[in-house]
Amino acid sequence: MSDLPILAVTLGDPVGIGPEITLKTLAEPESLQLARGVAVGDAIVLERLVRHLGLNLEINPIATVADARFTTGVIDILNLGVVREDLPWGEVNATAGAAAVGAIEVATRLALAGEVDAVVTAPINKEAIWAAGSQHLGHTEMLGELTGSTRFNTMFWVSGLKIFFATRHLSLREAIDRITRENIEHAIREAYTALEVFGTEKPRLAVAALNPHGGENGKFGDEEIVAIAPAVAAAQAAGLDVVGPIPADSVFHQGIQGRFDGVLSLYHDQGHIASKTYDFDGTVSVTVGLPILRTSVDHGTAFDIAGTGRASHGTMVAAFKAAATLAPYARKLPAIYPPSR
Repeated sequence: MSDLPILAVTLGDPVGIGPEITLKTLAEPESLQLARGVAVGDAIVLERLVRHLGLNLEINPIATVADARFTTGVIDILNLGVVREDLPWGEVNATAGAAAVGAIEVATRLALAGEVDAVVTAPINKEAIWAAGSQHLGHTEMLGELTGSTRFNTMFWVSGLKIFFATRHLSLREAIDRITRENIEHAIREAYTALEVFGTEKPRLAVAALNPHGGENGKFGDEEIVAIAPAVAAAQAAGLDVVGPIPADSVFHQGIQGRFDGVLSLYHDQGHIASKTYDFDGTVSVTVGLPILRTSVDHGTAFDIAGTGRASHGTMVAAFKAAATLAPYARKLPAIYPPSR
């Protein structure tokens, strides 16, 4: 047990499904065999949930990771004390947003200090964190600021395939405008580096096309001709095993079949739809480019079922397992992705 990695698991928004899926994951016998998990958030939230759902679990509030018991039937939680009373389930709340932000900040500090090997995050509500004063678009941007990183990006991991994103939280029009040779060359280098960092010795990376049928030689758009293919050619000339552009309706299937180790998606939904349709619960989000390891579920707070006991924790189990699997590579991260400040 003492050889297993320690994972800090944030509760996410305390009035969403984050506390429930965290509680269920940390209580799983399978989880205990993979890593030592400690929740980060407010003990009152988990105590209410245990009573509400009638679970036979003990909540153990702690002040430091060293105080954790890591015992079957006991959920250790680094108690922040932000939430001091029961909050309404499934409603945007500034206190809940502050608690969610506080948990991320504490878990990040623990990872930077080497007290935990990785951070696993439950979903947050953007309106709630904005109501609490945060200006961030989400977890990833917040983690970038907290760690002093400017290279942060998202990697999806599903059925052995790693999916990267050349653009993320932008309108589709703006994302298309960002498809330039320079930007795609940069995205290819970052994706290739991440594949190497996380254990792929000779990565095979495919770059998705933007337009239907890969543009049909310019008839359906010229981005493949003027930006994507030249970027791929430059990567090949640098000795990287990269191919593309490959039409998006087939490249992810080829990756799942084992032809590639990674696929570079050109915009948010291109990669999200492919991975989540294939295996929604098994899709894990890994933030790359940080000096710490962070994995996450890739779904929202599901306010409509919060507090009902109906939330599936399969996604959190997958994120927990991914963090435990990738934890041995975490030691490399500060050297490869040093803070910019």
